[in-house]
Amino acid sequence: METAVWGALVDANRRAILGLLLAGPQPVGELAEACGLSQPSASKHLRVLREAGLVRVERQAQRRLYVLEPAPMAALDTWLAPYRRLWNGGLDALGRRLDEVGGAARPADGRRNGSPPENPKGTDPP
Repeated sequence: METAVWGALVDANRRAILGLLLAGPQPVGELAEACGLSQPSASKHLRVLREAGLVRVERQAQRRLYVLEPAPMAALDTWLAPYRRLWNGGLDALGRRLDEVGGAARPADGRRNGSPPENPKGTDPP
């Protein structure tokens, strides 16, 4: 996996831009506005994303639209797969343990300890 992809994903603004591009191609101005960035700042972030191979530019007449490139994200997903299995296994075990411990301590009405009753005074919720 390329180091440039990891470097590009470190920045929260670049991750936000990638999230916006999930909806489809967008010009730099719309991306900048949605992220609360100046256009020059957004352009710098897009350059980093483009150099990492995460986005590409499509020209439509006078407009430049930025498009998400799925291949590097697929490579990242493949690299993360064994770790995801590890995390999911650990989380599943934790969930089972919490069910064992929490299930024995639940009140007769089935609520978890410390949770308020669904309708404390028998009135309709606001």
